[in-house]
Amino acid sequence: MKPQKHMVLTTFMLPAGYHKDSWRMEGSRAEELGNLDFVADLTAMAEAAKLDAVFFGDIVHANTVMRGDIKMNGFYEPMTVLAALAARTKNIGLIGTMSTSFSEPYNLARQLCGLDHMSNGRAGWNIVTSSDGFSNYGVEDVPDPAVRYRRATEFVDVVQRLWDSWSDDAIIVDRASGEYVDRSKLKAIRHKGEFFEVEGPINMPRSPQGRPVLVQAGSSGPGMDLGSSVADGIYTAQPFKEPSIEFYTKFKNMVAEKGRNPDDVKIIPGILPILGDTEKEAQDLANELASYVHLGNGRKQVGADLKMDLSELEFDEAIPVAWFSDDPRMGSRYQIYRKKSVDMGMTLRELIVDLARSTGHQWMAGTPSQVADRMVDWFESKACDGFNLNAPFNPGGFKLICDKLVPELQDRGYFRSEYEGTTLRDNLGLSRPTA
Repeated sequence: MKPQKHMVLTTFMLPAGYHKDSWRMEGSRAEELGNLDFVADLTAMAEAAKLDAVFFGDIVHANTVMRGDIKMNGFYEPMTVLAALAARTKNIGLIGTMSTSFSEPYNLARQLCGLDHMSNGRAGWNIVTSSDGFSNYGVEDVPDPAVRYRRATEFVDVVQRLWDSWSDDAIIVDRASGEYVDRSKLKAIRHKGEFFEVEGPINMPRSPQGRPVLVQAGSSGPGMDLGSSVADGIYTAQPFKEPSIEFYTKFKNMVAEKGRNPDDVKIIPGILPILGDTEKEAQDLANELASYVHLGNGRKQVGADLKMDLSELEFDEAIPVAWFSDDPRMGSRYQIYRKKSVDMGMTLRELIVDLARSTGHQWMAGTPSQVADRMVDWFESKACDGFNLNAPFNPGGFKLICDKLVPELQDRGYFRSEYEGTTLRDNLGLSRPTA
């Protein structure tokens, strides 16, 4: 029986490959990182597969590079690369990360509204607060998470009001009267808050989608409060099915309690599929990818993630239970790492390889049919509304996803064969917000 609705499928665009150190593989095009042609080729693959969107993360510091990890490095500053990709694509959504910690609402509102116009309605904003990089902006002490989220909440409110400061019908192009804009349909917002003072209105027409699509990633209390208030999509790290079902139910209830339609907020966990025509072929590929992981750099990376000194721990030892903190402020990913180390008994070596593959998300080695089985099971069990596809290596790993996994889901009726509309909101099945 055909499902009533299909999955949301986006891809986390990390040209170096989501599996750490997979750039060491032959054919990785690692020499081209930062260039447009490489990322444009990957985006063309995603669009040919009819994915909803490409999603660019961003960090504004080189700390990970200094620890030997280039995977998450901001080779592709989101707004510039998405503007370039808007000219080379037609249907696929273009979602970029911009931090509320390092920008101003007026600038960000203009950039995203401009991207929405340049792409004819395909722009999205991944809302993040930042916990690192402040020293690059002249800030010595990282603000407390509660302060960062208060700033983010005010920031998003101001941006939305700026996007709504032009009515949909404000442009009249009246050649006879000489009036291009009906100025009565523009309004100042006159915002004065804890962090920002913004007069408004914005200096460009309302965007084709009304507002760009908003996505957010954050499983802490303040993160979930912000996301359930404003986001259209929620990116989340959920490596295990039952906790994902619990998260899904809790989040949808929070959305409903705020007077919003839970169906209008999509829950999108990440998955890293390592694909082969047989199970053995997939496992051999997983083992090959694991062989590229630099254990010395991995030790530093895991230590940084867990805020521990692991320099004296042997690779075949497990991190002692006493080293872990019970402080909930350490974050949801910290708890995932703790579960894998303490409850599942992973050694440091196993933890380094596991986190190289997943960074807290689920991963799976198998045939396209086997991976599709799991994705459908999660979708039907209300553990998610779809997935953010993390390509283990590029371009080959992403080609396997687009050529083998996505068609498997299409054949089963769980994903589209053609785009439904011309905007990202159309393809996600979201209503257009009114001004």
